[in-house]
Order: sequence, then structure tokens, then C-alpha cells
Amino acid sequence: MSVRLKLTLSYAGFLMVAGALLLTAVWVFLLRYVPNRAMLINPNDRPTDGVFPIRSALLEVFAPRAAAVLAFLLVFGLVGGWLLAGRMLAPLTRLTEATRLATNGSLSHRIQLPGRTDEFRELADAFDTMLARLEAHVTEQQRFAANASHELRTPLAISKTLLDLARTDPDQDTGEIIDRLHTVNARAIDATEALLLLSRANQWSITREPVDLSLLAEEATETLLPLAEKHGVTIETDGDITPARGSQALLLQLTTNLVQNAIVHNLPERGTVWINTAIHPKSAVLTVENTGDPLTPHQVSTLTEPFQRGTERLHTDHAGVGLGLAIVKTITGAHDGTLTLTPRPAGGLRVTVELPANQPHPPCR
Repeated sequence: MSVRLKLTLSYAGFLMVAGALLLTAVWVFLLRYVPNRAMLINPNDRPTDGVFPIRSALLEVFAPRAAAVLAFLLVFGLVGGWLLAGRMLAPLTRLTEATRLATNGSLSHRIQLPGRTDEFRELADAFDTMLARLEAHVTEQQRFAANASHELRTPLAISKTLLDLARTDPDQDTGEIIDRLHTVNARAIDATEALLLLSRANQWSITREPVDLSLLAEEATETLLPLAEKHGVTIETDGDITPARGSQALLLQLTTNLVQNAIVHNLPERGTVWINTAIHPKSAVLTVENTGDPLTPHQVSTLTEPFQRGTERLHTDHAGVGLGLAIVKTITGAHDGTLTLTPRPAGGLRVTVELPANQPHPPCR
């Protein structure tokens, strides 16, 4: 049976039971206050020998009328319950239709249930929110797949061109072709590893342990110091012990990405990178900022999207694959942290990562 039919039968059954109880109560009341028999009185107010059975006569009158009332309540309950159930279940019909459209791939449909806020309205609003997030996620995944395909196709196309050139031109310098193939292949490997890291970021089982962000900043700085010297960038670190909780390997990857981006996306010469760690009452904060070209708020808002590159990246020998800040964003979210990007008034970028302080926390899956 459908839910509407079940509700209809429930309404009608409840109405029948309520009517039967009411009629029973009336009958009990009548039995209590009406005598069983009564003497017949003549016109002279003198009793006669006849006795009139009041209760039996009352039952003969009451029973058919009670049956008629119950029959009316049954019909009224069925018709009224059917209409009432249909009205109550109308929002579910819209929810079902929206679900079918979503199942068929149409994620742009919204229920937008009108009326006052009730359980159905809250359910419809929650469903609309889920559809909006799902549509945004699918769109992002499609864009990510398209960008990834383009990113990986470029080095493969270059490799094919170089190999065709070596095959068709025997006089071509083989050593130069091998060097260029090595560079292109290294770039393809970097892009693949970054894609794998980003795709698995939301699937990691993070075992949280005490981590000192200041030590991670020092380790990342020491690792990237040759790159900074190559680009003529000075790195300045500051901050005391900054305890946090999280995966040391992932947070080191996060810090390394931030410092590397700050070095590469800097002034052509005499650039500076500032790294600061600080502890707040409920959070541990890592801040990395650098000099560089002025950035607009719109440019900054797109830097954490996959394959987004600043203009200065394209003119360096370390162009990257456009996934550095996207990986930082994913790792920060996996640690229940917040990532904030702010353009510096004098040029460059300030990136702030705020993580929960070193407090007991169950493993995140």
C-alpha cells in the first residue's frame, strides 16, 4: 500500500475508534441515569398496572442511529483522510521528482519549497543545499579532469615532437634532444605526483600527533635554501615553539609548498620571504608572505584552484604544475584548519594557515 493509503486508513480508523468510544460513553451515561422500567401514569395521575421497558425501547432507537453515525464517520474519515494525506504528502512528491531528476544527471534543479518552515521545508532546503554542493563538486571535478588532461598532454606532445624530430633528422644534436626530453619528462612526473597527492588527500586516514610548526618551517627553509639562492630570494623566519596536532608528513608538505611558492612567485631579484609561526589560545598559526608583483583580490581568490598559475610563474624555469596551493588547501581542510590568502599592499602575497592547537583529538578519516 502507498503511504497515502496507509495514512487514509489510519485517519479513518482513528475517527471510527473515537466515534465508537464517544457513542459508548453516551450509552453508558444513559444506562446509568435511565431506569430499566417505569410505571405508566393515567391522565388522573394515578399509576396503572402497566410497566413500560424504557431501556429496551431506548436501545431500539439508539442502536440504528449509532450505526448510521459510525457509517458516516467511516465515509467521512476515508474521504477526508485521503484529501488530507494528499495535501500533507504533496512536498514529498516534489522531493521525489527532484530526486529522479538528480538521478538522471540534472543537478541544476531546485525544489524551493514555499510556505512556512516545518519538517518538510527543512528537508527540502537541506536537499537543495546538497544538490548545490554536489553540482559544484561535479563541475569542479570535470574542470579538474579537463585541466589535468591538458596538463599531462602538453609534455607528452612535446616528447612526441622531439622524438619525431630525432627520427626524421639524423643530423640533430642527440644530446640536446635528450636534455629537453629529460626536462619535459621531469615536469610530467611532477604533475603526475601532484595529481596523485591531491586526489588522495581527501581519502587519507590522518593520525594526529603533536607537531611543532616552527620546526617544520625550519626544515622547509633548509630544504629550499638552494632554490632561494638561485632566485636571489632572502628567507627570514621568526616564531617560537608552535605546537599543533596533525600529520607531520602532510604538514611538512604544506609548509614546503608555501615556502616554494613564495620563492618562485617573487621579484626577479632581491626578493624576500617571511615565515612566522605563532600560538593562539585555541589555534596554531603559520604565516608565509613574500614580495612580488601586486595582486588583485580576484586573482588571489583563484590561486587555490587547481592549475591556476600567477603570471610570474610562466616566465620562470620552475613553472610548477599549478597544484601547490590547491594541495595546501586540501591538507588544511583535512586538518580542520582555515586557509587565508591576502594580497600585500606593496605587492606579493600573505598566506595564513590556522590549525587546531595541540589538544587531544580523535583520528580523522
